[in-house]
Amino acid sequence: MILSPFLVIEIALDPNIIKIGNVLITWHGLFTAVGIFVGLNIVLRLTRIMSLDEDNIYTLALVAIPSGILGARGLFVIEHWSYFSQAPSEIIRLNEGGISIWGALLAGVVMTVCFAKWRQYPLRNLLDITGLGMILGLAIGRVGDLINGEHLAKATDLPWSVVYTDPDSPAFAHSLAFGAHHPATTYEMLILLLAFFALLPLFLRFLNQWPGITFSAVVISYALTRYFLTEIRLDSPEVVNGFVAPQIIAGIIICIIIPVTIFWVRDTNKLRKTMQN
Repeated sequence: MILSPFLVIEIALDPNIIKIGNVLITWHGLFTAVGIFVGLNIVLRLTRIMSLDEDNIYTLALVAIPSGILGARGLFVIEHWSYFSQAPSEIIRLNEGGISIWGALLAGVVMTVCFAKWRQYPLRNLLDITGLGMILGLAIGRVGDLINGEHLAKATDLPWSVVYTDPDSPAFAHSLAFGAHHPATTYEMLILLLAFFALLPLFLRFLNQWPGITFSAVVISYALTRYFLTEIRLDSPEVVNGFVAPQIIAGIIICIIIPVTIFWVRDTNKLRKTMQN
């Protein structure tokens, strides 16, 4: 039974914008595209500010964006293999939703590292500016999740809880069965926006003198956000001892990025001392 609309936010929008033949355009897909566009423009602006080669960014985008999309879908399929093994034709229907952000980020970072090595581009500077573009792009993409009703969450009676009343929404049946629930991806969107607008001025003011630190802050912010918000989400299968895949990945990423950050700080200090001498 759906709770009274006076106590919750009712979302009645059709998650599908238009269907042309077998091609379905959804709000999720639209805002994902907008997020990629805006994120890329942020990266280009920061590239100009730092007097880096802008042409290389366009080349990187041509390989990193498709790799990120494939990585996002690939990890989602792996996480939900029990379903996709029975419906393999669904694997390629990316336009209808179903991606893992961790898959996109991991694939994108791997391609960025490989690209920097190939073009002899300053890796840490590149990671810093792409990291800032990434979290803004992710935040924008989550708007589509809010409209569509992607990623089911636990029921709640908070005044900003949501119910979905359009039958085509992925959250429609969930709303009917459990009533109002957390807008989990909206929490993530707000946290990512806060992280972006906090880190951007710090980066422009002095963090760009510490290559890699901004990227580390982005990664740690996102990892912690996903780890704790996963506690209220219901769309990831348990892997081991009550932990789900996004939490396990977040924990591994934090364990990797902390020592890497320490190494980067020491390396920068060592380089500065060498230059002073």
